[in-house]
Amino acid sequence: MKKELVAIYGGTFSPPHIGHIRAAEAFQRALDPDRLLIIPSAKPPHKAPVHGAADADRLAMCRLAFSSIPSTEISDLELLRKGRSYTVDTLLSLSSRERRLVMLVGTDMFLSLDTWRRAEEIFALTEIAFIRRESDPDMQTQLNRKRDEYTSRYGVCIHEITCDATVISSSELRRRIAAGISTEGYLTTEVEAYIQKWHLYQD
Repeated sequence: MKKELVAIYGGTFSPPHIGHIRAAEAFQRALDPDRLLIIPSAKPPHKAPVHGAADADRLAMCRLAFSSIPSTEISDLELLRKGRSYTVDTLLSLSSRERRLVMLVGTDMFLSLDTWRRAEEIFALTEIAFIRRESDPDMQTQLNRKRDEYTSRYGVCIHEITCDATVISSSELRRRIAAGISTEGYLTTEVEAYIQKWHLYQD
């Protein structure tokens, strides 16, 4: 019996921007999953708390931002759990014999995956997809080395996905919004309208 392929893309998404959307589209094209789960995190252990938008706002913005991508669902799994958002807990809650999990990470996270909480368990629960947004050849060498290390050490299946570069971060967008600087080209019109309507990320 064929297993359900569930693709997982987590993050703070505060706000979700064009870079996130392009990454999700590339992930979906590369794997053609039965479901693509977008999972806003509650309290990522590797990031400082982000203020300016409630959990409900981030969920609403994600629904607006990713709505055009086929087979995509916005999950409140980590927000309902509360506390720190540890990847291993999310994977355990999604894991089943009938499912094949693939998790998308950026290059910086890919390089540090073996330092995450219960890393060995993470590699046992999911395949890993990492996404390239830069063309630095030195970075590619590091990524190749880590991919070989993870494959040899953990026996994990790893996918490399390419994506057009979007040189912007959510933190930079929050700064622009607070300063009244245009975010045109970086947010969908629906997300931008939501932020303006509810006065998010204002000082």
